[in-house]
Amino acid sequence: MVGAGLGGLAAAIRLANAGCQVALLEREQRPGGRAGRLEQADFCFDTGPSVLTMPSLLAELYAQAGESLADHLSLTRLDPAYRAVFHDGSVLHIRGDAEAMSREIAAVCGPAEAVRFERFAAHLAALYRAEYATFIDANFDSPLDLVRPLQLARLLRLGGFRRMMPLVSSFLTDWRLVRLFTFQAMYAGMSPYQALGIYAVIAYMDAIAGVYFPTGGIHAVSQGLADLAVRCGVELRLGTTVECVETVSGRAVGVRLEGGERVAGDVVVLNPDLPVAYRDLLPPEATPRRVRRLRYSPSCVVVHLGQERKLEGAAHHNIHFARDYAASFDDILAGRLQRDASWFFTVPTITDPQMAPAGGDVGFYLLPTPNLVGNALNWDAQAPRELAQAQRRLQAAGYGDVAAHTIVSSVVTPADWARQGMAAGTPFAASHHLAQTGPFRPSNRAPKLDGVVFTGSSTTPGVGVPMVLISGKLAAERVLQQLDPDAAVMR
Repeated sequence: MVGAGLGGLAAAIRLANAGCQVALLEREQRPGGRAGRLEQADFCFDTGPSVLTMPSLLAELYAQAGESLADHLSLTRLDPAYRAVFHDGSVLHIRGDAEAMSREIAAVCGPAEAVRFERFAAHLAALYRAEYATFIDANFDSPLDLVRPLQLARLLRLGGFRRMMPLVSSFLTDWRLVRLFTFQAMYAGMSPYQALGIYAVIAYMDAIAGVYFPTGGIHAVSQGLADLAVRCGVELRLGTTVECVETVSGRAVGVRLEGGERVAGDVVVLNPDLPVAYRDLLPPEATPRRVRRLRYSPSCVVVHLGQERKLEGAAHHNIHFARDYAASFDDILAGRLQRDASWFFTVPTITDPQMAPAGGDVGFYLLPTPNLVGNALNWDAQAPRELAQAQRRLQAAGYGDVAAHTIVSSVVTPADWARQGMAAGTPFAASHHLAQTGPFRPSNRAPKLDGVVFTGSSTTPGVGVPMVLISGKLAAERVLQQLDPDAAVMR
């Protein structure tokens, strides 16, 4: 296995528990991939995901090994999950559960809108149940795998193939709530005016099923899974760079490391970003046409801030919405910087003060941007301007004089994401428009080369920590099927 990201770790644990000998090779000195860690002057920064949902997927991995998640990771359910700030100065808090959210909506938007939200929440739960087995937790060999009349009929009835914006707007009338339950489309690489209704389930995972934070940060999940993998018998080799997958007669037989060492294997699982894995690790003729033609999600600028004093008025997660909501999406998808920006700000030290020195705070500022496709902006020159702009924007939003109290900072741009091995310079991978959804997404099995399986966000089911953990499960199923075509599916 190449790459100890969350997908690679999940697959390694499942395969080891199924009796396979697993060697997991990671080029960095830490596990986690995008869910990594940066430490500066006693400040600890998560370098990738900041939102954790569906912890049951983690519990399942520990349970497979006869262990309890609670014995290894301390998770806090956030309440509020988000603090949403709008251009008119109004504020809404996404509460920790649906009942509390209904009370919040009744107080801010009125009791009638709270009733509409309750109907909407029930609809999202039904949509999630309808698509989980059909679109999310499923391997596909062809589009015909999707032809399940009863399931498709139910998805159609629930609006899964409508556009997200009219679906959400058919339940909610307050413009703030509509924005709050559609902005997640950007995670899937689309505007909510273009995204399919099936992606409204991201809002279900975020706002209804609950948002969690592990003590020690999201990287604690990566380290916990790496430790679990080792306890399950996985050979984990950090600081080990793979140069290529070796093949004989159209089948992978192992990998060659930097320095020439060969590691043999019956199946090779690749956790790097799928298009980059094809480009850098496999023979050119192995790349399918679908991969060469991929469309990519927008990217982002991340600014890590170590503050010597507490940020004013912050919740753990804070979303600031643009005045012109539609135009902010239009700008990004047209390859422009947002003129009127929506942005995201996480302060993990609200929940875990140990991630900063006493009296200080850690800030994670995220600004959606175009990816590198057709974007001529010099991001290396732009980075200092993004830091200054982030500090000004945070001060204007009421968090205090951020610039004056910044001890350490780090800026990550689309150019940096590309240098880290992410296609098109985006951490959000291939977009999820219809032609890249479900059976149309790049397969987790190399179609032109036997013995190669993929895991991660550019294959099925897609982007986000829960989806990547599921991709590890689906990849493990593929491996077992290649080793034994009669192997049972992991359910």
